[in-house]
Amino acid sequence: MRTIGLDGAEWLAVLRIGLGLWWLESWRHKNKKDWFERGTGIGWAVGVAAKHRWAFVRGGFDAVVTPRPKAMAYVVVYAELALGLGLTLGFLTPIALIGAIVLNLLYFLLMIHDWAEQGQNSMMVLISVVGIFGMSWQTWSLDEAWGLFL
Repeated sequence: MRTIGLDGAEWLAVLRIGLGLWWLESWRHKNKKDWFERGTGIGWAVGVAAKHRWAFVRGGFDAVVTPRPKAMAYVVVYAELALGLGLTLGFLTPIALIGAIVLNLLYFLLMIHDWAEQGQNSMMVLISVVGIFGMSWQTWSLDEAWGLFL
């Protein structure tokens, strides 16, 4: 494989790190006080889910998220932090990539009517899939340094 500047494994690491930074930015820009004390993030999502075009999304959201808004706020905020750190540092990278796919698919389904969200989440899923199959943890990662997932 011919590349410019870096080798293929290094470019995959750049992609993985970039995805991790994207998750960290998603975590960073959330107003944690509002999310945890006032429930703004989950409250907004409840409104989106209530008007969703697909009954299984409304039903699933009502069964899992709506009864536990405070817990779900912590799950979302800290999942984004964990994904960001895991991918940026390359720690437990395959697990983080699978988690990223799951969370992005959940966001994609919830926001199916919003083309901007569809684009962002589908691209993040694509990067995660490339990261898994390209084994992006083999370069510039704690996983590589510690001999994990070889």
